[in-house]
Amino acid sequence: MTIENFNFAGKKAIVRVDFNVPLNENGEITDDTRIRGALPTLKKIIADGGAVIIMSHMGKPKGKVNPKLSLGQIKDAVTDALGVPVTFAPDCAKAAEAAAELKMGEALLLENLRYYPEEEGKPVGIDKEDPVYDEAKKAMKESQKEFAKTLASYADCYVMDAFGTAHRKHASTAVIADYFDADNKMLGYLMEKEVAAVDAVLGNIKRPFIAIMGGSKVSSKIGIIENLLGKVDKIILCGGMTYTFAKAHGGNVGKSICEIDKLDVALGVEELAKKNGVELVLAPDAIIGDDFSNDANQKVAPATDIPEGWEGLDAGPEAQKKFAEAIKGCKTILWNGPAGVFEFDNFCAGSRAIGNAIAEATAEGAFSLIGGGDSVACVNKFGLADKVSYISTGGGALLEAIEGKILPGIAAIKG
Repeated sequence: MTIENFNFAGKKAIVRVDFNVPLNENGEITDDTRIRGALPTLKKIIADGGAVIIMSHMGKPKGKVNPKLSLGQIKDAVTDALGVPVTFAPDCAKAAEAAAELKMGEALLLENLRYYPEEEGKPVGIDKEDPVYDEAKKAMKESQKEFAKTLASYADCYVMDAFGTAHRKHASTAVIADYFDADNKMLGYLMEKEVAAVDAVLGNIKRPFIAIMGGSKVSSKIGIIENLLGKVDKIILCGGMTYTFAKAHGGNVGKSICEIDKLDVALGVEELAKKNGVELVLAPDAIIGDDFSNDANQKVAPATDIPEGWEGLDAGPEAQKKFAEAIKGCKTILWNGPAGVFEFDNFCAGSRAIGNAIAEATAEGAFSLIGGGDSVACVNKFGLADKVSYISTGGGALLEAIEGKILPGIAAIKG
């Protein structure tokens, strides 16, 4: 069943969205991209004459109630965006009455799903090495089914529209689908667009194909980097991982972020790139600071010669030119992760240079796919959102899809 062909008139639809939006210290939304992304699906249900039950997680409360991660903070923003009355259920597992009272044309927002450990389906407070872990995990899986069944009981149909969590087999993203027949479960518009965007990158690669991978740790991206080295023509590795590569070549990185235990992994990446004939682009220089703050004193240094007491906070001017040159002329572009601490205005030049180069290449006909919260925040900060081909709401999910992995949130609907 597709959402376009489904008539929601008189039906209550429970929709898994990804409203894990960034909040400031006052609980105000700083980037509403994910809320806006879900609107076509939510508005279709309302326009058809249905009612919508919205469920999401926020942050990582690890199975405990944390007021700072309450979805109640965004209820007014969701109401304004959706344009219909939105009520709030302060306990997602005890919302049967609120769901029953919901009238057609209205919406109900459930509290953070991850307040319940059953959502993720992992035992809490038990180490994996503990002899009782396997038994606890088995018990938790049964509890997860019951939790999913409770959520399913609120509605007549289920819509999965949270691409950002589609790579997780959670109660609300995959298990819940078991409680609806094939005619009453479907992907939302956002999910359909995300799947199509991944297919556009992998199913019809126009070359040269470049991937720009940022972020602080090589270890968190190693799987996707190794996979991409079998697909791309060029790869830019930037952000904090720059300094692990610099250290691997005997460089001095001061107090920059660096995974000392991953130096051999960095060298292995370089070797694999060479073997596959992939051009690996690393930053030759860095903008460094004497403190991790926007107001830190700054100067430019070689990435392999950063003085003690200083740390790399952005790609240097030579790196910026090198990155832009590598992107120029490419026909398929994937960007995941910034080149520095872009949140600090004084250390966002590297990320801006990448964003501008991608926008220019897109204007010349490239397909550019931006994925991951930080990269999305970058293009929004620099006003480039309408100058790239597609902005994905998923980070980990996008990367796993590009790795060729089956995403549970999609498999649960499509089989």
